[in-house]
Amino acid sequence: MADTFTTRPDLTGTFGMVASTHWLASTSGMAILEEGGNAFDAAIAAGLVLHVVEPHLNGLGGDMPLLLRQADASSAVVCGQGAAPAAATIAAYRDLGVDLIPGTGHLAAVVPGTFGAWMHLLATRGTLPLARLARFAIGYARGGHPLLPSAARTIETMAPLFAEHWPTSAAIYLQGGGAPRPGTLLRNPDLADTLERLVAAAEAAGSDVAAQAEAARAAFYEGVVAERIDAFAAQQVYDGAGHYRSFLTGADLASWRASEEPPAEGRLGSHTILKPGLWSQGPVLLQQLALLQQAGGATAQAWAGEADPATVHLAIEATKLALADREAWYGERSPVSVADLLGADYLRERAALVGERADLELRPGSVGGHAPRLAGHVRRAMTGAGAWPGGMADSRPGEGEPTVPTTPRGDTCHLDVVDRWGNAVAATPSGGWLQSSPVIPGLGFALPTRAQMFWLEPGLPASLEPGARPRTTLSPGIAVGDDGSVLAFGTPGGDQQDQWTVPFLLRHLVGGQGAQAAIDAPTWHSMHVPSSFAPRAAEPGAVRLESRVGEAVLEDLHGRGHRVQAAGEWELGRISAAGIRADGVRHAAANPRGMQGYAVGR
Repeated sequence: MADTFTTRPDLTGTFGMVASTHWLASTSGMAILEEGGNAFDAAIAAGLVLHVVEPHLNGLGGDMPLLLRQADASSAVVCGQGAAPAAATIAAYRDLGVDLIPGTGHLAAVVPGTFGAWMHLLATRGTLPLARLARFAIGYARGGHPLLPSAARTIETMAPLFAEHWPTSAAIYLQGGGAPRPGTLLRNPDLADTLERLVAAAEAAGSDVAAQAEAARAAFYEGVVAERIDAFAAQQVYDGAGHYRSFLTGADLASWRASEEPPAEGRLGSHTILKPGLWSQGPVLLQQLALLQQAGGATAQAWAGEADPATVHLAIEATKLALADREAWYGERSPVSVADLLGADYLRERAALVGERADLELRPGSVGGHAPRLAGHVRRAMTGAGAWPGGMADSRPGEGEPTVPTTPRGDTCHLDVVDRWGNAVAATPSGGWLQSSPVIPGLGFALPTRAQMFWLEPGLPASLEPGARPRTTLSPGIAVGDDGSVLAFGTPGGDQQDQWTVPFLLRHLVGGQGAQAAIDAPTWHSMHVPSSFAPRAAEPGAVRLESRVGEAVLEDLHGRGHRVQAAGEWELGRISAAGIRADGVRHAAANPRGMQGYAVGR
């Protein structure tokens, strides 16, 4: 495939690689590698920059799962998904007349988890002091960064709400009295101050990197940052429908810690695919790949070139089955395991449901002797044409997946790093979006609103419980080859994250296409299942495909009963990847869509 045209080169080298959704983050991470830092140091530096330069897609107070593979062949998931507050009960929401947690404002707040996850990584595997890692983010917050067009559009959309109801957000994002133009230098001095306070706390702990990380963590979760969050959460905030206080308190921050756990595992040919567990949607990828292999749709012949209509149809139907299981079985309190969902008998049973025509029903399976149960909201959404045929028409300002206007569902951030020693990191920072919650006074960042992914209906795996993690869509991945190769990968995209990566992995790992060619290739996603984001819109039978798949594919899918939506030629997917080949060569690739993702390395 060496002569295949790609939008960017497949980067190759022997030292290290960084790929992310923003060039400033990628180059900052690479600078750390050049200074002698490892992949974990570089990921922290790149991630902190993403919090500054993509404020509409993530923030310092957001959420993040991180997947790592060490040079000694050990792997782990670092969970930076904050938990529900102690006072956040189903009864408490119902007392407020709320039966579906909104996507904006104080009612959706959970503990900010991202910074805790970064500090856990620094304490356990980092080598450089926090000041060196945070200096790029501090510089861009203090001195400004050229505002992305997508961020400018988001601010323009939110400007009336900021001006009337969220003055702390207006102070940062409407500094000239209105929405800034793309390319304008956007400064966030309060965020720079916050980062400098955290660095000062770290330096006061001495030169030991682990001690620095713990001191910075304590300053955030038990010190001045937590105090300001506690005070702000107690105030009433307008969310587009009413004014509410948050259930979140400083005590919730003080009692929370980032955690570490083994990844979920699945197989794709000669590779083991690693993902976060059932508290994320990561196993959706594993289920789709397993179903496609069971149904004969994961062959090298099928994915070496352009996918034919039958292959695309099979992939879409596998997606629907996996997402149906997500709705029934995924969450902090799931009674089933990933091994149950990937069991041979269950896969045969599920693959047998795929026919020649599009299935317009939502059909979760019975797993391990348990009958599936769907939330009442999901059942209503999947009745007839769905409860929301107008898509997001009923959403509040800032609600729904953090998105650019040309993408109906999905965006956030992602980064991948590999270093000279053989370490690899894939991380998906998100949450704390500028459009979903007002800026906390004096801190320069917003609270995460991931509680919108809980159900206010008892007895479901994803039901709200104090201290539980919401079933997040965030889902980085790592593929480990039997030959010793490693590939860190992932994408923004909410519900699409574990859909866009299916054709990418099949093209690259099975079809033999280069990583850049596999990223560039036209992609698609189903919108059949209700969104994970408020107001949980559904479009039963809908599938959106980049028009580059060709008229033959679009017409064939329409003929099979799919409700086809043709997207722009370069509209869907935000994948990046960085890996280590079996021969030791480092490589990386990044998404050209949106013209901001970038890979660097040598």
